[in-house]
Amino acid sequence: MRYVLVRAAAAALALLAAGQAHAEPRDPWVRAWGANAGGQLGDGTTADRQVPAAVQGLARDAVRELSGGGGTNATAFGVALLTDGTVRTWGGNTAGQLGDGTTVSRPFPAAVAGLDGVTEVAAGFESGYALRDGRVLAWGSNQSGQLGDGTTASAGRPVRVQSLSGVKEIAAGCHHAVALREDGTVWTWGKGDHGQLGNGGTDNRSTPRRVPGLAGVVEVSTGCHHTLARLADGTVRAWGYNTDGQLGDDTTTASSSPVTVHHLEGVAGLFACGYHSFAVLDDGSVRAWGWNGKGQLGDGGTVSRTTPVPVPGLDGITGLAGGYAHTVAVRADGSVLAWGENTIGQLGDATTTDSTVPVTALPEGSGATRVSTPVVGRSSYAY
Repeated sequence: MRYVLVRAAAAALALLAAGQAHAEPRDPWVRAWGANAGGQLGDGTTADRQVPAAVQGLARDAVRELSGGGGTNATAFGVALLTDGTVRTWGGNTAGQLGDGTTVSRPFPAAVAGLDGVTEVAAGFESGYALRDGRVLAWGSNQSGQLGDGTTASAGRPVRVQSLSGVKEIAAGCHHAVALREDGTVWTWGKGDHGQLGNGGTDNRSTPRRVPGLAGVVEVSTGCHHTLARLADGTVRAWGYNTDGQLGDDTTTASSSPVTVHHLEGVAGLFACGYHSFAVLDDGSVRAWGWNGKGQLGDGGTVSRTTPVPVPGLDGITGLAGGYAHTVAVRADGSVLAWGENTIGQLGDATTTDSTVPVTALPEGSGATRVSTPVVGRSSYAY
């Protein structure tokens, strides 16, 4: 589950490059902005955008879920689940992550053949995932076993993840995947070098295995090399990469087994970003921790945090997502906010100036309710 920050804006911004305008309230299209060299914005071009542009032919009301994948110009891509259960992909296709049987990039959405009845999607660095009838399908790069089919052979079309059923939620890191089953257990596969599989080791796994000692989980979220899990009691466990404190346990030591995120209770929603993390609490307030070198925590500074800290001025958040070094969020009033690195316009405020506090990408009443970013990329989506 991914969310976006929204804040009321004064008036729509003026027309910018290529005739794209700052989106007016009630605009019907999925919007995207930032880096676009691989066509990951889906607007039919490879031109970067400093303000939100329409994803070609993709109406917001027709999209059930959108997940951004990849990170570099060559790998970044988008996966959209439509309300009819079919899947659309676009962008970089270096390892077959578009699921169309080729490795040809495409700057506009097209259907993934044979995928229907899908209820959830996720995107990794060069791999895509779809949930159907409690089972997971995967495609793209498989060098670390992240397709979960018992091999390390990449697949240009969807293959079935082995020995896993009863799944209700999936999430994808850079090179690993996480599945939450209906029974509250968590299963992982793929790359394990930083302990991101949570199984006590650092080996890669080409088939799913249960995270030991973890039960009663109601939500999972993945960063590039770390994973978060919310328990039914509102507390959070984390494991994997921790160089910048993204596990929130007051250390910078990686952990291959779940640890408790400190000073965090009453959590209503979790959002693991590339190398930083967020939680929305029951009272609507937001906490952040992890890497903050570009101000992506939104606390007004650039000091990384090893335990959660409040993000001032954020309320009414219904969705949030973060890429390599920026964060986007959406509010209940339809406004979208962004903060952190802005070198390619990924904050959507018509500039390329970094910001340690939220700036407005879409105004109040835009109609957006959710956001997404590539897992470690410099692009943003609102829908």
